[in-house]
Amino acid sequence: MNKSLNIKTNLTFIFFFSLSILISYKIYIIQFKEGEYWRKKSKEITTKFVEVEASRGNIYDQNYNLLATSIPIYDIGIDVNVPGLDDKTFNSQKDSLALMLNKLFPEKSKKEYLKALNKARQENDRYILLKRKVTYQQLQQIKNLPILRNGKKGGLVVFQTSKRILPFKYLAARTIGLARENIKPVGLEGAYDSTLKGKSGKRLMQKIAGDVWRPVNDDEEIQAKNGNDIVTTLDINIQDVAEHALLKALIKNQASHGSVILIETKTGKIKAIANLKQKDSVTYEEELNYAIGYPSEPGSTFKLASALALLEEYDIDINEKINVGNGECTYYNQKMKDAHPPHSDVITFEDAFKTSSNVGISKIVTKYFSKNPDRFVYHLSRFHLDKPYNIDLPGEGIPKIKKPKDKDWYGTTLPWMSIGYESMLTPLHILMLYNLVANNGTIMKPMFVERIEYNGRTIKQFQPEILAANILKPSTIQKAKKIMRAVVESGTAKALNISSFKVAGKTGTAQIAKKGKYYTSENDKTYLASFVGFFPLENPLYTCIVTISSPSKGIYYGGLVAGPVFKEIAEKVYSTNLQSIPPLNNLPDNLIHLPFIAGTHPKKLLYISKQLKLPVNPDTSFQLISPFYPDSIHYSQKTTDVLKFIQKNTMPNLTGLSLKETLPILEQKGLKVIIHGEGWITHQSIPPNSKIEKGQKLTLTLNRI
Repeated sequence: MNKSLNIKTNLTFIFFFSLSILISYKIYIIQFKEGEYWRKKSKEITTKFVEVEASRGNIYDQNYNLLATSIPIYDIGIDVNVPGLDDKTFNSQKDSLALMLNKLFPEKSKKEYLKALNKARQENDRYILLKRKVTYQQLQQIKNLPILRNGKKGGLVVFQTSKRILPFKYLAARTIGLARENIKPVGLEGAYDSTLKGKSGKRLMQKIAGDVWRPVNDDEEIQAKNGNDIVTTLDINIQDVAEHALLKALIKNQASHGSVILIETKTGKIKAIANLKQKDSVTYEEELNYAIGYPSEPGSTFKLASALALLEEYDIDINEKINVGNGECTYYNQKMKDAHPPHSDVITFEDAFKTSSNVGISKIVTKYFSKNPDRFVYHLSRFHLDKPYNIDLPGEGIPKIKKPKDKDWYGTTLPWMSIGYESMLTPLHILMLYNLVANNGTIMKPMFVERIEYNGRTIKQFQPEILAANILKPSTIQKAKKIMRAVVESGTAKALNISSFKVAGKTGTAQIAKKGKYYTSENDKTYLASFVGFFPLENPLYTCIVTISSPSKGIYYGGLVAGPVFKEIAEKVYSTNLQSIPPLNNLPDNLIHLPFIAGTHPKKLLYISKQLKLPVNPDTSFQLISPFYPDSIHYSQKTTDVLKFIQKNTMPNLTGLSLKETLPILEQKGLKVIIHGEGWITHQSIPPNSKIEKGQKLTLTLNRI
């Protein structure tokens, strides 16, 4: 029995010993003999889902001109060992492919491309990165190259991302802004980042040799949801006028920086906002938002606040006499001077305002408010000068209005505050002060965004917001408009008097403190020149402020430096406002042939047509642009109509539209777009109203018209 047990024990030992030897041998084979194969195999089957950023929403101006959009860019690779790519095809076409790649992307020679292709083929590598950040036009060329023209069968691997661009480049660039991770948000891009960025998708990626990740499929496993679009209150045409007028003045005066804001008086909608900072003598860039983010001592434009406080509290007569002497006075051993000697020892309040007399304004404010300065500050608060507007854009500057109980309130504070010193206000605050008068005593919240849309459908509509109504008495408004009109007619701004319509406003010339000190030497002084006003006087449509900092050509008065900018903007904006143009007569010979119109917003074209008394025949089925004849006008609805048709898998009529408006939508639908020519679309290979499918080829012919 013991002998039998020993035999069984020995056999069991021999079995397990042999098994361990076999396992060790197999481990040795896998580790050393087949190790490279299995390591490579492991890398090939390593996959993961990566986040695919959604296409960021567009930012439009009020007329649907693109201010910011995302264009597709692509990383291009090739799998030279894809099933179906036989040796004969590869060997016969690889030289041509390498040559064409070199012509497209000359940073590598033909020899380098060919070497990489051969090496990948020999080592059975499944992916070579050919080029990152390829444009759509370059992608179309790549798809026609040898081997790659066969698409997936030719090993073409395409990974799509996007790039943010500003079609109008620097126009309103600081207001449009940007949004990047770990960086403080800027402008509308930052303020509406969550609205614009959409919801990311998921794509399955495969890790291959060299720690390179390639997409397993061309399409996303979880489709990204594109971001919403923002329609702003900006008008790119007015923005262009404002930006260029400001730029000319900055260059002419060699100023350090400047800003312009123009708003619609009754709604508070910002139509243009420009901020330019000097880089060199001829180059200025949109870098910092001086218009809303940087409070400073405003100078004489603040005198309107003093005037309104006097009119509201005491309803003073604008002909009240003020003894200004020789244009100098002293407050607690601090001397105050006028920029120019007065024409008389005694002047009226209106004269003091229109000639911007520091002595005159400070004396009358001191006369009425010195015993109760709290009432003066109370009115400034009523005018919304002591608080931010909580606008959409991040980085709004906080205003500073002193109060009598503050530690830094001195005997000199009231007179100096009355003429625009010892207070810190942004240009936006001064602009809204003047808009308060233009809008008959109603304070509007400055407005940057009209609505949020998704695929042409309104998600959220924003309405003008009244912050306070009936702030000013009718008599105050009437007198304030009169003294502001006097500034332009016969005061410090008479150089910008316009004959075709009336303007009311105020100049400002404030000395800029350096490290808390005001220099007395003219060579050391720097100034902030400004003009703010509204037009037309009888029924104000727009209110505008211009500020120019540190002009260095010897001229620094607001009327001479900032005034011409305001005048140019006002004249051009007024001349393009159809409300102010009298109707044309009805003579039948005025228009014999109507012009060809393309890419015009339908509401604008329809409005113009009615103003010109032209016959209109809108095509309600498409409402898209087409050539028209003297008997009728067909007008365009542009991008929103294209989206509506595409969403129904139906081809819209693209005639007359631009590639910028249509290409992202067509590509997103999966159409393969081939482009011939430049300009506007004049022909499309798929007729309107035809059903479309993903991957279908669409040829567009473009011409300049």
